[in-house]
Amino acid sequence: MAVTAVESEGEIEEYHSILKAAGDRLPKPQGWKILIAVPKAVDKTDGGIYKPNQVLQYEEVGSIVGLVVKLGDLAYKDRNKFPGGKWCHQGDYIIMRSYSGTRIQVGDQEFRLINDDTVEAVVDDPRGVMKIL
Repeated sequence: MAVTAVESEGEIEEYHSILKAAGDRLPKPQGWKILIAVPKAVDKTDGGIYKPNQVLQYEEVGSIVGLVVKLGDLAYKDRNKFPGGKWCHQGDYIIMRSYSGTRIQVGDQEFRLINDDTVEAVVDDPRGVMKIL
């Protein structure tokens, strides 16, 4: 079974509007932490069957894709650990370890505070990026 994080261009646009709506209510990551916005799970299968709420929640909690919202002041500053510099920047879509970070919610949007070394990869287009279960 695969879990799709972001399916369409409309979801990406909606994603950015959610961040804008959260505005000043977003926490400011400290130290080596990174604030990540987690996409909402897709509510239908490819065949058009609606998923139960429990499945949607499982998919969001276990998401591996996120949008970098803010970086803490010490993120990627350790030159011994990150000799090549930053692994990601604000506005990048990343792949992170499943179930990582501290989960928080602002309005209807889930965010996570993750460690800078939790980032596995940067993706240009998160649509269709899937976690294999």
